[in-house]
Amino acid sequence: MEITYDSQADAAYIRIGGPIADGQATQQLNAIETPGGNGEITLDFDDAGHLLGVEVLFASSVLAPDVLTTATKMD
Repeated sequence: MEITYDSQADAAYIRIGGPIADGQATQQLNAIETPGGNGEITLDFDDAGHLLGVEVLFASSVLAPDVLTTATKMD
């Protein structure tokens, strides 16, 4: 598992397992609102229905600060 964070976009990505190849994430569940409406979650799945990763928008409002400080920075 790896967590990356782009502070300019305030978006984090939690990758489950190894690298995700181009086109591997073929199915998504979008716009899952977090409790309190502070963020938005998207789940990425492959063709077989395996969860590949989780995108978190407005990550600084949703994830604990220590998660973001230890995440790989993308900006």
